Amino acid sequence: MHFGPVGLDEAEGALLAHALSVGTLRLRKGHVLGKSDLMLLEQAGIKSVIAARLEPGDANEDEAAEALAAAFRGANINAANAATGRVNLHAARAGLFRADRLMVDHLNSIDPGITFACLGDRSQVAEGDMVATIKIIPLAVPAVSLRQARSAIAAPALARVLPFRPSRAGLIATRLPTLKPSVMDKTRELLRERLAAAGSKLVEEIRVDHEATALASEIGRLARKCDLVIVFGASAVTDPDDVIPAAIRAAGGTVERVGMPVDPGNLLVLGSCQGVPVVGAPGCARSPKENGFDWIVARILAGETPDSRDIARMGVGGLLKEIPTRPQPRQAGARGSGSGVSVVLLAAGRSSRMGEAAGHKLLARFDGEPLIRRMTRVALASKARATVVVTGHRADDISQHLDDLDAKVVVNPDYASGMASSLKTGLDALDDNAGGALILLGDMPALTAEHLDALIDAFAESGGTAVIRASDGERRGNPVILPRAAFAEVGSLSGDVGARVLVESGTWPVIDVSIGPSARLDVDTAEAVKAAGGETETSD
Repeated sequence: MHFGPVGLDEAEGALLAHALSVGTLRLRKGHVLGKSDLMLLEQAGIKSVIAARLEPGDANEDEAAEALAAAFRGANINAANAATGRVNLHAARAGLFRADRLMVDHLNSIDPGITFACLGDRSQVAEGDMVATIKIIPLAVPAVSLRQARSAIAAPALARVLPFRPSRAGLIATRLPTLKPSVMDKTRELLRERLAAAGSKLVEEIRVDHEATALASEIGRLARKCDLVIVFGASAVTDPDDVIPAAIRAAGGTVERVGMPVDPGNLLVLGSCQGVPVVGAPGCARSPKENGFDWIVARILAGETPDSRDIARMGVGGLLKEIPTRPQPRQAGARGSGSGVSVVLLAAGRSSRMGEAAGHKLLARFDGEPLIRRMTRVALASKARATVVVTGHRADDISQHLDDLDAKVVVNPDYASGMASSLKTGLDALDDNAGGALILLGDMPALTAEHLDALIDAFAESGGTAVIRASDGERRGNPVILPRAAFAEVGSLSGDVGARVLVESGTWPVIDVSIGPSARLDVDTAEAVKAAGGETETSD
């Protein structure tokens, strides 16, 4: 391939290197220049173009990408159509993505213009997830490079998806007086969602005292009827002879390893009983955040048999943290469920636009009910898992109307500094299981639980990774849902700045959900209260 400036008299059949616009003529990068193109360019006074002229055997970018996609033999992976030299590869089934580093490195060493990028080895993927991409960098590649790359990419072990095998799992939870039953309930439901993401089911839960003999009996019983036994201890493992490993051995099983170099996830126990894997879950697995427990269970459900040596090799990359693409991989991504979203209802402002004579806007009455109570009831009636109300100005007057409602009320002592401090206060009051926060303003009386549910459903459909914003169909509005990955960014806000600056930062994808005029209706003034059908606090 010859690349560089080409006179128009030699450019016919060449590939245009850069997009070009001349009058009404629009030519994209890679366009094959024809006679009519060259005539129009000449009429516009252009003498030469930057282009690539192919030599015998060269393949243009799309042809090369398509040829590599056709040669790819990875199991349970589908290739899309080529465009601008790129082919994306997607998982055909949910499972564990496997990639051989040496094979990938060899492929990428053949020619710098031929690239293959993929997820990390043993990444958990859902059906349809993008797992790899093939990109041709130049406008064409030589035949010899393409031939070698086709041979390399055809290796079946280069990249593949090991599909999850539907499995029956049993849960044993041990009890101590210090462990609340509600915590055990939430742990069970979260485990159920984790398993469902891999096409498996939790078929039985047993609760026993935190004692080796009682635990051993249940391990042996569940091992006879389940494909996987998971134990959540009421107390963390501190020794290879602690309750959980001791119970596995007492049940006639073996303990493969106690502890793993993954944080969070250090205190995991891996063993087996009657040929069935037994996993002692670390305490961090009570949270939906990614941890070492996810890694081990995913391997087991994909048909692998991890051992002590495998776990010992997990240290590189084992320091985990929340990342935007995978902040709450199970809870927030559960389709059709709002369990990952909590409401932060902002009710701390001074309501200064109402004027002193009209009173506080959140104490205005709609159908005889104070607005703050109405808004809290709407939040509680939605699919949201919890509701936090942030008060400040006239906190006692507002909170007295919420005493009998199942909402957590917190006071922002710094409310006068602006909305940012109230937003921080609300997010800080959420528990670790909140995969997203629906930021609800207290002065929007037209909102209903159905409106909030529409936003929550969209958040679940996005996998918990996008910002969800209400609109009236044409203009942006409120409320918004922030993914958990955005919570830390709130700490950088100050003054009278709310979630809008995060929404518009471009850091996270934004999905607009039309809920009609309710997305734009607020009542900042006495006139707005009356126009919306309400009565101000001081109305006779």
